[in-house]
Amino acid sequence: MLTKKIRTEQTINISQLQLGMYVKAIFKSNGEKINSEGYILAPKSIDNLHSAGVNTLIIVPEKTKKVEKVDKVFNDIVVTLPKSEGNTAEYKNSNITLEQELSTASKLYQATKNIQERIIASIKQKEQLKVAEIIPTTDAIVTSIFRNQDALSCLSRINDKGSYLMGHSTNVAILMTIFAKHLAIAKPIIEQLALGAFLHDIGKILLPTELLTTTKLIADSEQKLLNSHVKLGMKVLEATPSISHIAVKIVNEHHERLDGSGFPLGLKAKQLDLHSRMISIVDRYDAMVSGRPNKKPMFPINAFKALVNEAPDKLDEELIEKFIQCIGIYPVGTLVKLNSGKIGLISKINNKKPLHPHVKIFYNARLSQAVAIEEIDLSRSKYKEQIDCCIRPDDFNLDLLAFFKMAFGE
Repeated sequence: MLTKKIRTEQTINISQLQLGMYVKAIFKSNGEKINSEGYILAPKSIDNLHSAGVNTLIIVPEKTKKVEKVDKVFNDIVVTLPKSEGNTAEYKNSNITLEQELSTASKLYQATKNIQERIIASIKQKEQLKVAEIIPTTDAIVTSIFRNQDALSCLSRINDKGSYLMGHSTNVAILMTIFAKHLAIAKPIIEQLALGAFLHDIGKILLPTELLTTTKLIADSEQKLLNSHVKLGMKVLEATPSISHIAVKIVNEHHERLDGSGFPLGLKAKQLDLHSRMISIVDRYDAMVSGRPNKKPMFPINAFKALVNEAPDKLDEELIEKFIQCIGIYPVGTLVKLNSGKIGLISKINNKKPLHPHVKIFYNARLSQAVAIEEIDLSRSKYKEQIDCCIRPDDFNLDLLAFFKMAFGE
């Protein structure tokens, strides 16, 4: 009996497109989909895609052919440009403020904990993962970020996350969505990326609890077991046929590195598409700023330096720069002390002047007391105030959540 061969699809960035590839779908950088399908037979085809503003493509690797062997039987891809209407509605600037979105974002952040608890329970009982119950939550994350990304970004920085695994998974989904939005990836693809990011460490549920909660340094043998979480996660997803291939790739390749030193497959640069390169950066960053039971959290600026040090060998240098641009050198929700002694939370990043964000002040370290809440735009500070350093709440015995609720009305 003949069996039909299943064709797998792969999402790539326009920079990875090569002659002989078979393109299944095309997305412009503003999110628009261009209806076109076929082989890339000539350099002109790639030039046309660049001219059309194409950012992301879906190819079928099994159909890739050597160009000299592709005859006239195969159709060259034709790009028909849709009428330009500017950016899609989703990418237009939202008028919703951080304070307005915060209530919705706070409820959503709590909902992610609830859904994670159900995922953990079902996986431990060896039940099939119910993706249909997870998608509304990850889609809601995307929707909230498109309205105002600072709300969830802020919560991811200051919330009491409970277990590292739960907090990290939610944060990675939030950061991946913000990053993808910054790169103007099509929203339907962003929703799949958010789902994959939310589930990227699902295999860790099957590891011994003591391995995940130990405060001691992990031995080599334990590290090998910890690294097995990727394969364990893939086994869970293999029994979940309804999940998208993009989400599966995020789970399978979030620990791969450009030089082939990653795991579990040891893939190298040419084998890693845009999404895989993105998740490796996002996962690494949040692991550093969130900390682990056996590692203290880093300040964002130090985590950025660590990422840069891993480029270009392990991580994509250009993408790291873009990630820092969209998150900000001082991400929203970061606690800082000004040279005046005032303490506050970063409330808005400044893309034009990254070192001069907006800060909501609520405490004075020199007076050791709370002060009237005010927001300072450091780029216009009449007192020429600047950020002295990032700090932790424990440094000044601050109840950060309490001050946060007062400052933002959450």
